[in-house]
Amino acid sequence: QVQLVESGGGSVQSGGSLRLSCAASRYTYSRYCMAWFRQAPGKEREGVAAFVSDGSTTYADSVKGRFTISQDVAKNTLTLQMTSLKPEDTAMYFCASGTLHYCSQYAPLTIRRYNLWGQGTQVTVSS
Repeated sequence: QVQLVESGGGSVQSGGSLRLSCAASRYTYSRYCMAWFRQAPGKEREGVAAFVSDGSTTYADSVKGRFTISQDVAKNTLTLQMTSLKPEDTAMYFCASGTLHYCSQYAPLTIRRYNLWGQGTQVTVSS
């Protein structure tokens, strides 16, 4: 069974950087689509960055140019590099994966596309 474990969260000042990692216990890229989501207190979970079906990437408008999603299939790891962090980026960040059935039916930043979630890692950005 695939499990996802996030790490790398922490507290930084505005303008700082963090690198989040997601380790998958068993990872087959050809069967899974991967993404990062976040959820701030009192707000709905939202898509941040994802791989689309052709292997390219897509980002929420709020993080474009600041965040970069990448993956190392050999190491079973998904990464989110975050730069120029803002206080509004404060949230719990989740790694998510979906089976091919879901990947093909829903848009990359849609929650329904993913049927496996990690426990999350907290990111706090102070002004």
